[in-house]
Amino acid sequence: MSSYAFWNNKGGVGKSFLCFVAACEYAHRNPDVDVIVIDLCPQANTSEMILGGQAEGGKIIKKFLKPGPDRVSVGGYLEQRLSSPFIQIEDAARYAISVNDYNDKIPTNLSLVCGDNLVEVLGEAVRQTAQLSVPVTAWKKVISWIKDLQDAIREARENDCVFFIDCNPSFAIYTQLAVAAADNLVIPFTADESSRRGIENIIALLYGQGDDYIASFARLSFFKRAKEEGIKLPRLHTFISNRVTLFDGEPSKAFQAANKAIHSTIERIFKKHRTIFAYPKVAVADRFVDFPDYHGVSVVVSLTGTPIHRLKAGPKNINGERIQVNVGPLKGYKDALGKLIEFL
Repeated sequence: MSSYAFWNNKGGVGKSFLCFVAACEYAHRNPDVDVIVIDLCPQANTSEMILGGQAEGGKIIKKFLKPGPDRVSVGGYLEQRLSSPFIQIEDAARYAISVNDYNDKIPTNLSLVCGDNLVEVLGEAVRQTAQLSVPVTAWKKVISWIKDLQDAIREARENDCVFFIDCNPSFAIYTQLAVAAADNLVIPFTADESSRRGIENIIALLYGQGDDYIASFARLSFFKRAKEEGIKLPRLHTFISNRVTLFDGEPSKAFQAANKAIHSTIERIFKKHRTIFAYPKVAVADRFVDFPDYHGVSVVVSLTGTPIHRLKAGPKNINGERIQVNVGPLKGYKDALGKLIEFL
């Protein structure tokens, strides 16, 4: 089965939230598949939501971040790999915890490799390990650590597995581990110029393509090394236009203008480099999903750890504030999420 990395080289586009709702919805619709979320963003926002919301989830995360071998998190896994960098860990599957034991709103077939701020601290040690001259395969072995983790989890399960990986916006070493483990790349964006530039950076960093000046530098680093070492990189799978601003039921003109520029950029890349796309024979315009801007849904979901399929319309009391979830907008959000899951 596949693995999907949610990434944009720009922050604030909603990737962690979308990773959470997509993983939960996929697990809900595919009860015979084991869905595993790997949270490789040091902020661990996806883990917080999965484990019960920003307040409760934050408390539960602390239970997994004990020092030493009892640190059951992605940081604990990387720490263990650093102790024996080039030997696969026999018990790596233990880092995937059953989420329903902590948040009963989550489908029972969803597991989590918990996020950990230690990932940021370990980043430099991981990078230096990858640069060792002995063994000659050091870089390839290190860059495959998360893929090794996925393989270990798969081997320990009887059911098919699908992985959802939440990435940090930066292209730090832990993001490189994430994309090297993914089969497909899901790119959320908001309708603004910085999102468009973030997408251009993805194309340059992963595939050495795009603007000649920027790509010339990218070809000297990750892209070049991955190609030399035979690392299979993910294909561009789906583009999520997040927080679409509506006016009288239609996208606003300002949104349409910014969104058009992003579509044009991706269309231009598609015409020149179809092989980097997951579906090179399908019109790239058909791989976009529009998610409406519905702040009330995101607030309730993120603060309470409630998957979209469990959310019902009506008034909600969240931290002493009354938040109204309306039927029409909620249906629109569920429809958008359903389209995304059909793509996966």
